[in-house]
Amino acid sequence: MATPLRVTAAVSKVLAAFLEDPEVDRYGLDLMRASGHPSGTLYPILLRLQNAGWVETYWEDIDPVQAGRPARRYYRLTPDGRASAYTEVAALQAQLNRGLAATQPATKPATA
Repeated sequence: MATPLRVTAAVSKVLAAFLEDPEVDRYGLDLMRASGHPSGTLYPILLRLQNAGWVETYWEDIDPVQAGRPARRYYRLTPDGRASAYTEVAALQAQLNRGLAATQPATKPATA
C-alpha cells in the first residue's frame, strides 16, 4: 500500500529534477546536483517518494573493481509517479505565481 505524500517545495525540487528528462534513470549524486539538496535532505525525500509508489529503485549491475567505483543505486519515476509529479509541480508553480501576482504593485493605465 502506497503512503500518501505531501509535496513540499523540497520534494517539488526533486520531482522537477526527475521531470527534466523523465526517461532517464537518476542516481543520488546526480539528483543532489540537480535539486541542490544535500544527501541528508535528498535521501529521505527519495524514500518518501518510494513509499508513496512514485519512485522505484534498482542497483546498478557492475563489478566495482573493474568500474573503479561502487555500484550506484538508480531511481526512476513510476508511471503513476510521473503523472503525479507533473500535476503537483504544476500546482505548486501556479500557487507561487498567484502569490507573486499578489505582491506586484498595480500599474496605472498609460495616458496619451
